[in-house]
Amino acid sequence: MSSSAPAGWYPDPSDPRLEHWWDGTAYTQSRPRGVVAYPQYRLVPAGTSPKSRTVASILGFFLGGLGVDRFYLGNIGLGVAKLLVGWLTFGIWPLIDWIVILAGSAHDGDGLPVVNWS
Repeated sequence: MSSSAPAGWYPDPSDPRLEHWWDGTAYTQSRPRGVVAYPQYRLVPAGTSPKSRTVASILGFFLGGLGVDRFYLGNIGLGVAKLLVGWLTFGIWPLIDWIVILAGSAHDGDGLPVVNWS
């Protein structure tokens, strides 16, 4: 393979059951042909939280009164406050938090927006 070939999986000329990864300079990996390798970690856009908005919204709906959604997002202090005094708002605080999560305006403990539905 010449160095001008783009990076990618190429079939092994000596064994049609195998393919090799060409990184632009050398072969680095081998695998059985037709196997799709999935990344171990899902990729998230830069500047967004790796937390799932789906998980946060489900936790907010079912366990929002206990502050579990805040704990999941990494907002520990607000989770404790919601757990201890959230009941004084007669369900308004959990409802507002749930709407904020659904609207995509929630932030995790690092201040990153929680926008990924995965």
